Amino acid sequence: MTRLDTLTSWNADWRDLKVAVLGLGVTGFAVADTLAELGADVLVVASAADDDRARLLEVIGARLLQHDLSTVPDGLEDFGAELLIASPGFHPDHLVLEWAAERGIAIWGDIELAWRLRDKVPMASGEPAPWILVTGTNGKTTTTQLTATFLAEAGRRVAPCGNIGVPVLDAIRDPQGWDALVVELSSYQLHHIKREGAGSLEPLASVCLNIADDHLDWHGSAEAYRAAKATVYANTLVACVYNKADAATEEMVRDADVADGARAIGFDLGAPGPSDFGIVDGILCDRAFLDDRHHSAIELTTIAALAARGLDSPHIVANILAASALARAAGIEVAAITRALGHFELDAHRIQTVAVADGIRWIDDSKATNPHAALASLKANDSVVWIVGGLLKGVDVDDLVRSQAERLRAAVIIGVDRSALREAFARHAPQLPVFEVDATDTGEVMPRAVRLAATVAVPGDAVLLAPAAASMDQFADYAERGELFAGAVREFLGGGADEQSASGH
Repeated sequence: MTRLDTLTSWNADWRDLKVAVLGLGVTGFAVADTLAELGADVLVVASAADDDRARLLEVIGARLLQHDLSTVPDGLEDFGAELLIASPGFHPDHLVLEWAAERGIAIWGDIELAWRLRDKVPMASGEPAPWILVTGTNGKTTTTQLTATFLAEAGRRVAPCGNIGVPVLDAIRDPQGWDALVVELSSYQLHHIKREGAGSLEPLASVCLNIADDHLDWHGSAEAYRAAKATVYANTLVACVYNKADAATEEMVRDADVADGARAIGFDLGAPGPSDFGIVDGILCDRAFLDDRHHSAIELTTIAALAARGLDSPHIVANILAASALARAAGIEVAAITRALGHFELDAHRIQTVAVADGIRWIDDSKATNPHAALASLKANDSVVWIVGGLLKGVDVDDLVRSQAERLRAAVIIGVDRSALREAFARHAPQLPVFEVDATDTGEVMPRAVRLAATVAVPGDAVLLAPAAASMDQFADYAERGELFAGAVREFLGGGADEQSASGH
């Protein structure tokens, strides 16, 4: 047994362990801060460093080596690291990671470190708070928020964390403690998680919501991306929740090595079988967590009730079913789920109606950063003027354009490189009016896109920003892209809008 194998508790002896931390973003700083608190010898290696974080490293007792990472810095070689913890943005084939692997240096992610340290602030029982894991190509954040909201409604102290924005390491060190952590995991984070041995996670419940090609530039192949996502189910204790409409997620559950007694719980928009969540006559039902599940079901809510809250888009309903399954696996009563849905709000830039004017609905779904997410938004509307484009991350858009061409009134392409979309529309929708925004100034992109969309939209249409692409070629992030779209819509419409809303349509 190596020293690292013994480090599975906050109370283990981490002193003077030589740890290199790769990257100084939010995650990298949380890792460095945690390890410094434990007394480890911490060297942060980064090609760029925020000034405030760099100053704080000195305060907490960690060191910074700022260096171009196209080569392995001499200072890292001389450090003699026993462990390297990689921030999620570093590709698996990054030079520094390959260098560490060749030298037998253990490589962890922040999630494994947090799991090993989860007993810092135990529950009243003395046990660490259980984890509920959420991943998928799309819907992760909404499902994480829903699950946490359901647990909170039932009186549990719950922390939504991970890829949602709050590092898990910050959550497990919160002195108030938690009854549960709902952890959103990206494929990047899952890539570094072990499936067995010291440091392997044992979640109470887990879900992979869906799988579609994404982040292929990071993982290298669709197979590697799916393998990373499948890690979410390893060692699950109570419930592996999967999407019955996505065979890949069912296959992941079937292949997973889980705890004895763990159940497979399916969800989709159809009628549920025993051990499923689904819909019957407009009623969302639980047929999994009740004694007589072969002959009856429990009502969670109705499509009509969700429609009144702007939560009735099919992909949002699917997220609600998945989150309900996770919450029920954690012992939450149905009444708490029903109450929570009465006040739950979607995040900004997630199918958010900006305005309705002259019978045209303007919708911001800037968070649709890949084709799978954009597909869900498109399918929720019958006739669409589609604002699309950005950084495609190596993903093919042909199938999306071909499958949705019939519902499109027109397309407005944004992004620095518009060629792939232009060619896809020419192949699959040659008669469709297609406009391109060639503005290089970020502030001009959305005003031009909005003006072009307005020239073709007619009453009954949705003008939908669902880019199917990342934003970083022209915008700081998807939030800035959505905010600039909303601002451009409001400026264009002036006083002509019938409705402006901060909630989902």
